[in-house]
Amino acid sequence: QVSLVVNVASECGYTDSHYKALQQLQRDLGPYHFNVLAFPCNQFGQQEPDTNKEIESFARKTYGASFPMFSKIAVSGAGAIPAFKYLIDSTGEEPTWNFWKYLVDPNGKVVKAWDSAVSVEEIRPYVTELVRKIILKKKDEL
Repeated sequence: QVSLVVNVASECGYTDSHYKALQQLQRDLGPYHFNVLAFPCNQFGQQEPDTNKEIESFARKTYGASFPMFSKIAVSGAGAIPAFKYLIDSTGEEPTWNFWKYLVDPNGKVVKAWDSAVSVEEIRPYVTELVRKIILKKKDEL
């Protein structure tokens, strides 16, 4: 599977546009070949203050989020979880705000990273191309 790993926050200026676009991407390309992987984080502007249950409920009810939602974590600095340390080490790009996006190929290789200001629509072609490669490879194997 192709994964788009995102540090999300419920009270950010990017919340509405990103959640809507992430859910549309999930709807269009998931869940067999692609998943958004959402990691709530309260490190930037304290914009994810709620509990894990409240965060997930907000995303599911407000945006119909159907992608996996993980527990609230740290994504940068000394307390960053190993998965984000790997993403940062692989790209040299450390999140400085909410809604950083990392594209990971089916082999676990980090392809690219984008900051909060880059819209999901702008990165859709990169995601679509990786998913297309998986589908073509499976077709060739038939």
